[in-house]
Amino acid sequence: MDASGAPRTDEMSDEELAAQAAREGSDGVAFTALMDRFRERVWRVCWRLMGTEHDAEDAAQEVFVRLFFERGKFAGRSRYSTWLHGVAIRTCLTLRRSRTRRRRRESPESGGECGLAETHADPQASPSQAVDAAHDAQKVLEQLDEEERALVLMRFAENHDYDELAEMFGTTSGALRMRISRIRERLATKAGRMLGD
Repeated sequence: MDASGAPRTDEMSDEELAAQAAREGSDGVAFTALMDRFRERVWRVCWRLMGTEHDAEDAAQEVFVRLFFERGKFAGRSRYSTWLHGVAIRTCLTLRRSRTRRRRRESPESGGECGLAETHADPQASPSQAVDAAHDAQKVLEQLDEEERALVLMRFAENHDYDELAEMFGTTSGALRMRISRIRERLATKAGRMLGD
């Protein structure tokens, strides 16, 4: 508790801070506390989805701007962290799509995108095996569209469960289970074709 008897921001849950931030003005302590609490997690999600440090920084900044303007929209139907990751995903997908369109206009003959963020590699692997594994993971992710890539990264790199993903992606957990199953089947078929060549 502070001197006035109100709870200190470090003693408040994410959801309590979000409710207080929704009532505050532009320089409120609750929103600042939320930013401090989630800065690294938001940056990590942006980095995984955007692929470069520079793009991740731009995306994270855009996420926090959106969070500020949408701070009254958190309805409490999920955990605040899940809602925030949904905002981060939608922001990154929008930025990636606009970046892809811009690059196509600037250089129509260049194909594909580079620079997806790291995946978890075997810590016991040699450096060359780790590089090969990261390259293979990047090639797999390049086979997916923007939303599928985000879904796979949030499920397997960020370890969100299907209920959290359903909140983030605005659908049901059952639909996402089926979608990930179809993605796996499609990728397995493509990998089989590549190995058969």
